[in-house]
Amino acid sequence: SIKRKIEAVGTPLKDWDIQINYGIKTGFNDAFIISTDKRNEILANCATDEERKKTDELIRPILRGRDIKRYGYEWANLWLINTHNGVKGRIPRIKIEDYPAVKAHLDKFWDKIKDRADQGDTPYNLRNCAYLEEFSKPKIVYMEIQTDNVSEGYPFPCFSFDSRKCVTLNTAYTMSSESVDVRYILGILNSRLGRFLTKLYVTQLQQRQFRMLAQYVTKFPIPRNADYDFLISLVNKELVSHSNSTEEEINAYVEHLYGLTEEESTVIQQED
Repeated sequence: SIKRKIEAVGTPLKDWDIQINYGIKTGFNDAFIISTDKRNEILANCATDEERKKTDELIRPILRGRDIKRYGYEWANLWLINTHNGVKGRIPRIKIEDYPAVKAHLDKFWDKIKDRADQGDTPYNLRNCAYLEEFSKPKIVYMEIQTDNVSEGYPFPCFSFDSRKCVTLNTAYTMSSESVDVRYILGILNSRLGRFLTKLYVTQLQQRQFRMLAQYVTKFPIPRNADYDFLISLVNKELVSHSNSTEEEINAYVEHLYGLTEEESTVIQQED
């Protein structure tokens, strides 16, 4: 009966102006994912200020699935050499000849990158990614495989927000929009009712493990007729404070959005 109620109130995410995309596949992470020290070394090897500026813009912070926490992430100081393959009609392919210091770094891995499956027009380029621009938008980020085991350090569900234009590796997903402030959706996904939604719609891998594929997450019914600003303000507060009391405010407001009774709320809280 609770499932029927939330589906009557909510609109599936697939019918929102929302894009859910998996992260970048490099084909050989050791070459394309670098530490801060290596990034600084590459920048120091640039011959001109112009090359250094272009190279600085090319190398982007990257998040792995394991870096993403609930309402936050612990960036591991890793960077992606984003020698992308362009987007037809909108973004030209990166030409490695314009980045000599980057080329010198990648040439050290030539035997590994030249025959890899996940490459673009040249071995120096990453594979085609039609949604490349989505990484630069404010977005929800979340790990693909999530574990429901708070007692062992796995809060669930586990979604966060990124406004630093981070790229994600293919162990993580992003959720972005042109017209919707995704922090509203973030509050619902991370709520107690969000946990209930996950267990309704996401296929379980094994005990307490869930694979959060887009085909499942797009089924989540999310209320449209709501005070977006109020929930967003609570989410903003939680992104900074990580407060149990704020989470409880979010839980209560989300259950109010779906019109849950006190009895139904108790069922949600007891769901295992």
